[in-house]
Amino acid sequence: MRRLAARGAAGDAGEVAAPAADSTHCAQGRSPSPPRLIDVCAIWDTGVLPPTADWKGASSGVAGARLNEAETLSSIQEAQLERLEVATPCGPGSRERGPVLRMARQQLPPWVHAAILLCLLSLGRAIEIPMDPSIQNELSQPPTITKQSVKDHIVDPRDNILIECEAKGNPAPSFHWTRNSRFFNIAKDPRVSMKRRSGTLVIDFRSGGRPEEYEGEYQCFARNKFGTALSNRIRLQVSKSPLWPKENLDPVVVQEGAPLTLQCNPPPGLPSPVIFWMSSTMDPITQDKRVSQGHNGDLYFSNVMLQDMQTDYSCNARFHFTHTIQQKNAFTLKVLTNHPHNDSSLRNHPDMYSARGVAERTPSFMYPQGTASSQMVLRGMDLLLECIASGVPTPDIAWYKKGGDLPSDKAKFENFNKALRITNVSEEDSGEYFCLASNKMGSIRHTISVRVKAAPYWLDEPKNLILAPGEDGRLVCRASGNPKPTIQWMVNGEPLQSAPPNPNREVAGDTIIFRDTQISSRAVYQCNTSNEHGYLLANAFVSVLDVPPRMLSPRNQLIRVILYNRTRLDCPFFGSPIPTLRWFKNGQGSNLDGGNYHVYENGSLEIKMIRKEDQGIYTCVATNILGKAENQVRLEVKDPTRIFRMPEDQVAKRGTTVQLECRVKHDPSLKLTVSWLKDDEPLYIGNRMKKEDDSLTIFGVAERDQGSYTCVASTELDQDLAKAYLTVLADQATPTNRLAALPKGRPDRPRDLELTDLAERSVRLTWIPGDDNNSPITDYVVQFEEDQFQPGVWHDHSKFPGSVNSAVLQLSPYVNYQFRVIAINEVGSSHPSLPSERYRTSGAPPESNPADVKGEGTRKNNMEITWTPMNATSAFGPNLRYIVKWRRRETRESWNNVTVWGSRYVVGQTPVYVPYEIRVQAENDFGKGPEPDTVIGYSGEDYPRAAPTDVKIRVLNSTAISLQWNRVYSDTVQGLLREYRAYYWRESSLLKSLWVSQKRQQASFPGDRLRGVVPRLFPYSNYKLEMVVVNGRGDGPRSETKEFTTPEGVPSAPRRFRVRQPNLETINLEWDHPEHPNGILTGYTLRYVAFNGTKVGKQIVENFSPNQTKFTVQRADPVSRYRFTLSARTQVGSGEAVTEESPAPPNEATPTAAYTNNQADIATQGWFIGLMCAIALLVLILLIVCFIKRSRGGKYPVREKKDVPLGPEDPKEEDGSFDYSDEDNKPLQGSQTSLDGTIKQQESDDSLVDYGEGGEGQFNEDGSFIGQYTVKKDKEETEGNESSEATSPVNAIYSLA
Repeated sequence: MRRLAARGAAGDAGEVAAPAADSTHCAQGRSPSPPRLIDVCAIWDTGVLPPTADWKGASSGVAGARLNEAETLSSIQEAQLERLEVATPCGPGSRERGPVLRMARQQLPPWVHAAILLCLLSLGRAIEIPMDPSIQNELSQPPTITKQSVKDHIVDPRDNILIECEAKGNPAPSFHWTRNSRFFNIAKDPRVSMKRRSGTLVIDFRSGGRPEEYEGEYQCFARNKFGTALSNRIRLQVSKSPLWPKENLDPVVVQEGAPLTLQCNPPPGLPSPVIFWMSSTMDPITQDKRVSQGHNGDLYFSNVMLQDMQTDYSCNARFHFTHTIQQKNAFTLKVLTNHPHNDSSLRNHPDMYSARGVAERTPSFMYPQGTASSQMVLRGMDLLLECIASGVPTPDIAWYKKGGDLPSDKAKFENFNKALRITNVSEEDSGEYFCLASNKMGSIRHTISVRVKAAPYWLDEPKNLILAPGEDGRLVCRASGNPKPTIQWMVNGEPLQSAPPNPNREVAGDTIIFRDTQISSRAVYQCNTSNEHGYLLANAFVSVLDVPPRMLSPRNQLIRVILYNRTRLDCPFFGSPIPTLRWFKNGQGSNLDGGNYHVYENGSLEIKMIRKEDQGIYTCVATNILGKAENQVRLEVKDPTRIFRMPEDQVAKRGTTVQLECRVKHDPSLKLTVSWLKDDEPLYIGNRMKKEDDSLTIFGVAERDQGSYTCVASTELDQDLAKAYLTVLADQATPTNRLAALPKGRPDRPRDLELTDLAERSVRLTWIPGDDNNSPITDYVVQFEEDQFQPGVWHDHSKFPGSVNSAVLQLSPYVNYQFRVIAINEVGSSHPSLPSERYRTSGAPPESNPADVKGEGTRKNNMEITWTPMNATSAFGPNLRYIVKWRRRETRESWNNVTVWGSRYVVGQTPVYVPYEIRVQAENDFGKGPEPDTVIGYSGEDYPRAAPTDVKIRVLNSTAISLQWNRVYSDTVQGLLREYRAYYWRESSLLKSLWVSQKRQQASFPGDRLRGVVPRLFPYSNYKLEMVVVNGRGDGPRSETKEFTTPEGVPSAPRRFRVRQPNLETINLEWDHPEHPNGILTGYTLRYVAFNGTKVGKQIVENFSPNQTKFTVQRADPVSRYRFTLSARTQVGSGEAVTEESPAPPNEATPTAAYTNNQADIATQGWFIGLMCAIALLVLILLIVCFIKRSRGGKYPVREKKDVPLGPEDPKEEDGSFDYSDEDNKPLQGSQTSLDGTIKQQESDDSLVDYGEGGEGQFNEDGSFIGQYTVKKDKEETEGNESSEATSPVNAIYSLA
């Protein structure tokens, strides 16, 4: 018997760090209003300030030590209360404390004043606004830029120009623009417009015009009455793809073995084009160590060979925005050679150059020129160093850094080691790098001096500052760069020097200090830091708020916790100035802190060990100079769940009955669930098992029942576990012969393996069997191991009956075999035999080719050919390799081929998404495999170039729309069309006061279709929608944004429907408005009916106004109960209803005359007489069944005779009968039950898949969908807390004061 020490409590808040040492607080009698400055008292207590007589009146203790509770602080309270940490009522921000500080200043030396000033400058934290929409919408805010275009904004000349600028603020900001630092009058230009509710500029060229006329530098200004925010300076440029100049190129004549550079010189584009070389027939130029393209686009030949003039060479430039490729006139090579015949056999000659009469040369650099060069790179960019060398034979390139190693985590080699790329460069990457080019004739090196500069980057970006009136704060703008950037401050878009003077503001370099801020101090400040490599612009507003305290958590929470556990009561709050918080219990006049209680800075109250007397109502009160707010938490203490009689370890014989006890004590107000685990997995309760509240019984124990059994007793707050082990003994049968009485075991390993009859493709294996250990051997398994592809790994070869000990094994060519044998009987398998001697078969050409040949693009300009490599038994010879062939499918051009030793090959410089024919053939040293099959593959996909056009929206109902669009042209898809996709978001609700989430959602329409349905929309809302084309690479450009409005729908169910019965005469009903009104509420409909057992009264219907949330029902009699059904209405109709029943009437046992009359009345009721008759009939039937069963003479059902009863998968009896369940969902005999003994009923939900085509479900084009919304009630509210006449604990406190 073992008890598991695994108990938990849902009400326990978890382990909390022990509080720091207690300490008294500065200025015990100070005012509850908390203007914030440095705690001079804390400085005094640390010894910085000497204690003098004049200071004793201002401070009487040390500052309280704080416990770090980072995991429980909300982001709002953490920021507020950290300011409390350094800001106590001892500074000039408070009128009461002004004389104290002035007195201190008269008596302190100058160095102390300097120390206090430094502390003032360190004050940088400010109030943070909660994310609660109700608070966000109430508070005034200066504007903040939320979205803007990139600084270098390059646009496609074929599209309309869009320059983004969006901002938020309260009131909503207005927008204007400057172009080239001058006011840009949008109203004067008919092509220019501004999007509604944003500052985004749209320049439309559908009616003509040249985009180049609008190039320049743009800046957006967002303004409301509290300040002006600025966007970055956005440099607008139009993409350019100029034509290649026409030129006639003479043939290039070069001596074989000499170096050669073919210059590309592409036309300057914006952005720069992508360069690649192809032949005039659009075949990619094969590049390798000898022939490669440089970063500047030129094609370099380290040495020219005769085969190089078999093709011409054309430089191609691909321009990004237009997706066009321009081709330069092709170069034609004429190679002069001493060996005019291009004998292909010389290509694989070990000394190819000597065989062709080419003189060998030492390396020399083609790029860069000379022995040294320098390069400058910006911090955070990629550094690309390149060295291309000529020579015969082709030189190898190696890279080094002087005085150190290359950064292995950032450095990678490209272009056959001719280029070194270092990503995300930092200052430590500066220095001297050198490349070494070498061949057998010698070596040469080139040194590159790298200098790292830096555009400005943030060290401390200024943050929005929210203060209370009279508080101090600061804005800090610190940036670094190389060269060091300069800093310029602006306010509301104007230089700070030209702004009106502000006596409460002081500029100290990269910091602005604010003292004694007032409501008039609100503004938006800009920090611009720049050097020759770039600039950074940041907006930060200063807002002064005057907000009385308010609570952020739901009111009157109920928290249940287990006795002796630790818990925490939370009370999140907000206010400006930051309020102070105190806790009280049951209206008592003393603040809770110390002893068993601990109050954290975020307002949470921790109770270290819960006792019965801690149960009650706790009130938290937040106070500042503007007022106070309070909230209540009700704490209920529950008894722990304990198993007081645990299951015990048992040993049982097969076929007997076992009972495992598990008796539990728990809190009667909590629901107890007892479940069982077997071997730490949920136990299936079958026909042979019976689970009761305090035990588990197993009938007819079998061997599979052996194991550990765990009883789990759990409530919604805690649980307890206890474990026992059940051992099952087999029957002690009387032996019928000598072997049956002996124990059985696995066979011994076979021995003395011998190979005979050695043939080219077969061998005979003979072995001597081992002892069978009283269980006959049924099978032998022969395994083999080979030492070339998977040495040490054994594979099954064949299986033979247990009556043989010699077999002929069929073998594959060119495998070095080694064999072993395993014997098997009914008990198990033997250990493998010792391996035989090795036998290698002779080789042969492959008889098959690799399988699973595929061709897919991993980038937009390549195709990766992959296959499953062949194993040792199909290689058939040494040096297994693969001949890979490919060609464009539609051109029927000649095959390209390459020999590969791995299982993949990447074809480069391919057009976007074109089909290829692919063949992969196996080859070894004995020859090639059979002719391979042709497989169709595709090169890589690029992003789609076009968006769906003419998007039409038709509103089907309040929650669904149908879409229709025009098909995009196939050549713009640039890949396999996967789907059309709609992105949509809820812009706003037509109910002005309702906050909505603008999270983007999507609906997918697979395949090449032209219409679809978007479901699951919110009624009565404004939506926006965009459509894109999706291929394997991703999304294409977005279509024009469409707007639509969903009509009014039916509301969701009213929230928190509560039924209370304060006495026997009345029933009080209360409810809250629906979470989703889905329209304008017109009222509520209440239907209720009285019932008493099977007797049901007449239904009564009440209609209420939309503002009414309470109703009182007068009971007709004190016995009947009531069933209430409540729903909300809009003009569309009634929404989802919520149903509750009144509580059962209390059981009063007072022997009064009225009670006797009630009992007499019940006894004469028809339903009571019928119930008694039914019980009597049931007893009679049971007696008849027992009599029949007794007279059967000991015969039992078939199932009782079986050792192992039928499981749930075998409901059929041996006599051919079946069990069925009736319409009431009675469980099938042997049906599975849950661990707590309840029958799991099937649930049926309507699937959205039946209706539509997009998103998670498919919808018919004319289908409709009505959204339903439910709100589950997670928390019960108890009676007795809703009386408006109850005295507030806070009022009781102040009355005592």
